[in-house]
Amino acid sequence: MKRSTLLVAFLATILMIGCSENELPTETNGTLKLNVTGLEDLGANAIYEGWIIVDGSPISTGRFSVDANGDLSQTDFEVKADDLIAAATFVLTIGPVPDDDVAPSTVHILAGDFSGGSAGLTIGHSPALATDFSSASGGYILATPTNGENTNENSEVCFLDPSGNAPVGGLNLPTLPAGWKYEGWAVINGTPVTTGTFTSVDGGVDDAAPYSGAQAGPPFPGEDFLENAPAGVTFPTDLSGSTIVISVEPDPDNSPAPFTLKPLTGSVPASAADHTLYSLTQSSALFPTGTATR
Repeated sequence: MKRSTLLVAFLATILMIGCSENELPTETNGTLKLNVTGLEDLGANAIYEGWIIVDGSPISTGRFSVDANGDLSQTDFEVKADDLIAAATFVLTIGPVPDDDVAPSTVHILAGDFSGGSAGLTIGHSPALATDFSSASGGYILATPTNGENTNENSEVCFLDPSGNAPVGGLNLPTLPAGWKYEGWAVINGTPVTTGTFTSVDGGVDDAAPYSGAQAGPPFPGEDFLENAPAGVTFPTDLSGSTIVISVEPDPDNSPAPFTLKPLTGSVPASAADHTLYSLTQSSALFPTGTATR
């Protein structure tokens, strides 16, 4: 009996050791922390998503929204520890809701390379917009060519420069990566009204003219505010005292207001003259920025 008892105990010990040696190690997670300012509420149809780049491949770190105060719905994200340690870059994207695509969207807003435990995030990093808009400049005139000359001339903004022998494009802007478009705006009595979106920075019209008259306008971005006025605005109008904005918009875009990226802005003088070149100024200090910490 004693020998049998000892044999059973011995075999049980061997089995326990064998099971212990063959158990798969438990996967451990690390925590990625985001500290980002300057992001805006995307509404119900879009969401932010973080990605780490490991050996050239993107791995999602999770999605989050931003409220009207710019506060993130989540700042700590569980990520496999090995992936987090091996990550070379962090990228923040904007994607649709719902979104069944396992790959990142083309709309990259912030990015940064890890150095030690953190990555500084900017729009200028190459996986994001690859520019900080420090070279951006531009100007505009007031005129309404689509209803003839000398009629409601202060009811249109056109982004052109008339100072030479022939008008030329009035905007000096970097070429945008996929997923982004420029959009012009006139903020009329507090209401932002679009002048249309565009991607060409070498002249060329924008993609719409919902408020213009029947005659042809110049081949540059801009809009005559003559008809089909949106709610809260009356056309024709006088843009004196209004604000002119060039924004950078995600594409597709679900918002009727300018996005948070506004590289150029300017106030129309209170006694503005038509066909006079007015300058826009840089507003890059308001761009989103932040850090990702592992």
